[in-house]
Amino acid sequence: MNIVVIGLSHKTAPVEVREKVSIPEAQIETAMQELCSYPHIEEVGILSTCNRMEIYIVAKETDHGIREVSQFLSDLGQLPLHQLRPHLFILLHHDAVMHLMRVAAGLDSLVLGEGQILAQVKNTHKLGQQYKGIGRLLNRLFKDAITAGKRVRTETNIGTGAVSISSAAVELAQMKVENLANYRIAILGAGKMSRLLVQHLLSKGAVNISIVNRSTRRSEELASQFPNAELKLHLLPDMMTVIAASDIVFTSTAATEPLLERAKLEAILEPHQSLMLFDISVPRNVAADVNELENVHAFNVDDLKAVVAQNQESRRQMAMEAEALLEEEVEAFDTWWRSLETVHTISSLRDKVESIREQELEKALSRLGSEFAEKHQEVIEALTRGIVNKILHDPMVQLRAQQDIETRRRAMQTLQMLFNLDTGEQFG
Repeated sequence: MNIVVIGLSHKTAPVEVREKVSIPEAQIETAMQELCSYPHIEEVGILSTCNRMEIYIVAKETDHGIREVSQFLSDLGQLPLHQLRPHLFILLHHDAVMHLMRVAAGLDSLVLGEGQILAQVKNTHKLGQQYKGIGRLLNRLFKDAITAGKRVRTETNIGTGAVSISSAAVELAQMKVENLANYRIAILGAGKMSRLLVQHLLSKGAVNISIVNRSTRRSEELASQFPNAELKLHLLPDMMTVIAASDIVFTSTAATEPLLERAKLEAILEPHQSLMLFDISVPRNVAADVNELENVHAFNVDDLKAVVAQNQESRRQMAMEAEALLEEEVEAFDTWWRSLETVHTISSLRDKVESIREQELEKALSRLGSEFAEKHQEVIEALTRGIVNKILHDPMVQLRAQQDIETRRRAMQTLQMLFNLDTGEQFG
């Protein structure tokens, strides 16, 4: 079996493509069931965030598995394959393993070292187990990646003061208006990203903040974490009224369709009223057509790259330290994976040789006579075991140590043919 990742990220695809293929958590189970039903896919893990959509698979046959996932993404996003393919990246074997390790460590994030991605990798692992998509190989891979992510954050300083998507959005807003204390600010949504928005807005001096959310409970939970801030709480039906009374709006909801579009804003804004929108959601909460309004300026997650670039340089040295740690984690996973692939062949070879040893020992002892056999059986048994172990030792070591997948596979096939082994189902 081969581990493969097929996907797209902020590095390969703009937000308008990423939002088409994002999968809300409520639809992960259905997506996993569909992918697992394909003939060449054994295991599936789906990592869908605002900056990436990645599908990890264990494939019976690599090329066919890649085609099945690519077609799935094409159907999901209603994008012809020839349009989607330039945005996809495909990584195999060792590269796929290293990629997930880097993702979990925050080294592949738009914001280098950001912490939220580790929680998202953990959630992918949990959902994969819950919905029976993740099996033996991906279970070990995700566990090791989570361990690697924690280790990088513990043993390097890459997470110290790391900006998040939310803080980058607030930084961008501050670059546009300078003093946030003078502006009326609204936040759509009351989840974790919104909590971070409030935290960073308050630290930058914002005082007039309204929260708009579907449920009162989530809003009150968020407000309770900032007892000294006078946050104004509103329900979704009041959204357009709150926006009409705001200068800056941040959107961070799980809505799958845009909440704000040109027609809605046109209906509530005064002729010369200006409005800034910072949309950190994928799929986007703000439709692209709002930028057609003269005094409305909308920014999405892809617009945060300039802000993030300022933060990146100081973190590059830490990233190099982190890469060295990840190499160790990848090596440990590869060692386990190689041993798993060779275990059937090694086990079958041992069984066959042991069976021959026992048969020949029994013949020899019967010829030596019962008196001699009883007296010396332990010595003769130890002798034959020692010979078998010494003969098998070098082939076993060489087979386990072989790094290249195809070379290892050929070596196993040669052993199976030369010794006429029946190995049953193979991992390799």
